[in-house]
Amino acid sequence: MLEVKSLCKSFGSLVVTDDVSLRLERGERRVILGPNGAGKTTLFNLLTGTLSPDSGTILIDGRAVTKLPVEARVHRGLSRSFQKNNLFEGLSVRQNLALAAAAALGLGTNLWRDTHKDRAVCDVVGAVSEQIGLADNLDARVSQISYGNRRQLEVGLALANQPKVLLMDEPTSGVGPNMIQGFHALLKSLPRELTMVIIEHDMDLAFDVADKITVLNYGKVVFEGTPDETRASPLVNEIYLGGWDDHA
Repeated sequence: MLEVKSLCKSFGSLVVTDDVSLRLERGERRVILGPNGAGKTTLFNLLTGTLSPDSGTILIDGRAVTKLPVEARVHRGLSRSFQKNNLFEGLSVRQNLALAAAAALGLGTNLWRDTHKDRAVCDVVGAVSEQIGLADNLDARVSQISYGNRRQLEVGLALANQPKVLLMDEPTSGVGPNMIQGFHALLKSLPRELTMVIIEHDMDLAFDVADKITVLNYGKVVFEGTPDETRASPLVNEIYLGGWDDHA
């Protein structure tokens, strides 16, 4: 469903993505791990089209998207949630979801008063709000909901695009311990046919959700394997300076 071949990106003399190759089957859950500066977010920016690679190829469902802009990749089935909130604070949860749904349905150029009442938009908003656990908060203004709920809404905006491949950049970043288990449940409840790539520092979530784990270091793929193989890898333990022991 998602394939990356020999992707490279440099900024001057600094190589941030060094011959990265990945292949994900439909419905696979892949977690990307790596220390700060390993090139994880840069890889996401290349996948989404925010950055252009110096070389290499990106394919979604067998079709090359390497030279396509962000919007075209969304229409091919790629969606992303960000490490930092990208929400309209002055609008309600419902309105944020409806804007994302309208854009995905090709209604984004119409006036808001037309699109938020569209039946197809309402159906997407209803389904997504149930998925992310915010159905009871639809009319709450984003500025009034908790940070954890905002993180849930971020995932909802990505889901409203009805993606084939969902990229999530640290979805539990800044979320309190009481919300972590909720995020575990949310991610595991998403449709199995949805392919997911997740950057995450929460090792418990990584091991719980991932079918396979890829480890980046200095822009290179240095390890790839199952969660059990990742736990047992001397190389990964060395990279994380024994940080896995607390989660064994």
